[in-house]
Amino acid sequence: MLAPRNNTPREKRQFRIRFKIRGTTERPRLSVFRSSKHIYAQVIDDSTGHTLAAASSVEPALRGFDGKKSEVAEKVGALVVERAIAAGVSKLVFDRNGFVYTGRVAAVSKAAHDAGLLSKAGLTENGGDDAASVEE
Repeated sequence: MLAPRNNTPREKRQFRIRFKIRGTTERPRLSVFRSSKHIYAQVIDDSTGHTLAAASSVEPALRGFDGKKSEVAEKVGALVVERAIAAGVSKLVFDRNGFVYTGRVAAVSKAAHDAGLLSKAGLTENGGDDAASVEE
């Protein structure tokens, strides 16, 4: 028999979120991981199990950037979005990986919002842009 896992509260949130969010071929998952020093972002297609694009603060392109950690996270977000667009991705689903949606995690998400890959409405069918559907 296997010993029970002692999950941290972040891991419990991560599993709960991952149960609801799945990356498909049409809408891959933008997953963010932050450590105390660095930040990592991946665009993942869960149906095939492939990573379509990735960026992190340990890459040589961002290694020499001096600034606050949230500014580095914005650069990582812009870089992963640029690589995702080059891979042919037009929409994403955001996975905060159990982290609180503030600071560096929100900075990566903001880059995807600015590029138009994430919508505030989330997974609604029409993207929340149709005002007529709200009035009806």
